[in-house]
Amino acid sequence: MKIEINGQAQEVAADNLHDLVAELGLTAARIATAVNGEFVPSSARATRPLAEGDRVEVLSPMQGG
Repeated sequence: MKIEINGQAQEVAADNLHDLVAELGLTAARIATAVNGEFVPSSARATRPLAEGDRVEVLSPMQGG
């Protein structure tokens, strides 16, 4: 299915957010996720389905000041 990840259109096989994170190779990373502008905590990723055209944001914390 085609979705948008961090502003880039991509074709993915995953049908939920947990599987998408794994497909992107980010399972070990500390990340924050949102779908269509709504924050999705890590505990809810497996139950958050993805649909054609969804907009997904995957963010990593940054250090600095």
